[in-house]
Amino acid sequence: MSDDLIRLTATEAVARLRRREVSPLDLIEAAERRIAAVEPALNALPTLCLDRARAHARRLMAGEGREAEGEPGWLGGLPVTIKDLTDVAGVRTTYGSPIFKDHVPDRSHPLVERIERLGGIVIAKSNTPEFGAGGSTFNEVFGRTRNPWNTALTCGGSTGGGSVSVAAGEAWLAHGSDHAGSLRRPGTYCGVVGLRPSPGRVTRGAPNNLFSPLSVQGPMARTVPDVALFLDTMAGWDPLDPLTYDAPATPYAAAVAEAERHRPRRIAFTADFNGALPVDRETRAICAEAVRRFEAAGCAVEEFAPDLGALQEAFLVLRSQHFVVDRELQLKTHRELIKPDIIWNTERGLAATPSRLAWAERERAAWYRRVAAMFARFDVLVTPGAATPAFDVMLRHPESVAGVRLENYMAASMLNAAITLAGCPAIAVPCGFDRYGRPIGLQIAAPPRREEVALCAAALFERLSGLDRLVPVDPRPGTVPPPEAPPTSPARA
Repeated sequence: MSDDLIRLTATEAVARLRRREVSPLDLIEAAERRIAAVEPALNALPTLCLDRARAHARRLMAGEGREAEGEPGWLGGLPVTIKDLTDVAGVRTTYGSPIFKDHVPDRSHPLVERIERLGGIVIAKSNTPEFGAGGSTFNEVFGRTRNPWNTALTCGGSTGGGSVSVAAGEAWLAHGSDHAGSLRRPGTYCGVVGLRPSPGRVTRGAPNNLFSPLSVQGPMARTVPDVALFLDTMAGWDPLDPLTYDAPATPYAAAVAEAERHRPRRIAFTADFNGALPVDRETRAICAEAVRRFEAAGCAVEEFAPDLGALQEAFLVLRSQHFVVDRELQLKTHRELIKPDIIWNTERGLAATPSRLAWAERERAAWYRRVAAMFARFDVLVTPGAATPAFDVMLRHPESVAGVRLENYMAASMLNAAITLAGCPAIAVPCGFDRYGRPIGLQIAAPPRREEVALCAAALFERLSGLDRLVPVDPRPGTVPPPEAPPTSPARA
């Protein structure tokens, strides 16, 4: 029974909870057994709060705390995991930093309060890189999180623990955050679905970067309908976050249930933004073949991408200013406890001139205008979900992509960061495997505030591919594949 329960989708589990066929305590027990079985190989959920979860479950089963029952996104006692960047009252929350290794907050983040009000039960905190900075999930507090498809490989970052928790069947839904792909790249690496919502769709609480659209909170799950369900749980206005706005009139789960009716008519596809970004050749080939599945559903697919211009440098400038707001004061007091990548990002921001910041904002605005012009012609933009498949778990980031050596830890993220800078929602959905069995995914981006467009396109693709049925997976030991060699000629191979 326990093994059967962890293989339910979140949507199926919530339906059974509503029919009283299972109880929240049944699901917590199933999750606990699965966590005990797989955590030694994965290290995705270093902090458990099962007694707290059972107390919440008993309250729900006694009829308490069910005021939101019937609202979109009601979870009815479904266990979920929360990224360790986000406070859960009474539960150790470290942000992946030695500075906060013993921190236990008194109050939950507003998003956690919302999830719990809508019947989500927090069972664990998921592992993350220090302060969420990095393309591989490791930190000095809890160590490394491993990919269940091949435990020699990374799960990506920064929502690495969350992606592993759903891929391996430790939970049905995972909360995460995304700045430059932190929901999309781990989703791609672990063969699950991760959605970056538009800025303001989901509350970020009250961070110091209160008016920045770069970092957002969002859902992760094994299937597109499950991500839509969890987005309904999360979405809505919050007085603490000035960028938020009301949830849509039509719930996302309802829109996805009719995805066939809302299929995209015209799809733009690019593997590498007209050659501007390095992307592994096999990844390009797999994604180019996968996107053609849409044609079987009557969608037109055309190779097209807006010109990136100088967006890579503009992104680093703007991201570094984000780090100045977040980390400048900590650098003065705890520099020796902060990892080099964060110091580099923050000091880069401190060195930027006002003129450089103005230049980056002009580049971002010009980029958005080009993206808006594209969406006047196309319904969605599809790219690979990541430039390279999962790499060695012992590395901070891939050392090269398509034979091109990377200069810094963010250099492999521009496929995702470009979408971030346009303010668009984007979803990562599995599309296949490379020759070494590593998951490959597509990134599907839609115009700002049109999450339902991205979700419906992803749901249509998921039904055509059937790859959602391959998870959850048992952890698999393996070895690290060799990096892809450079092209043999100047022409792209």
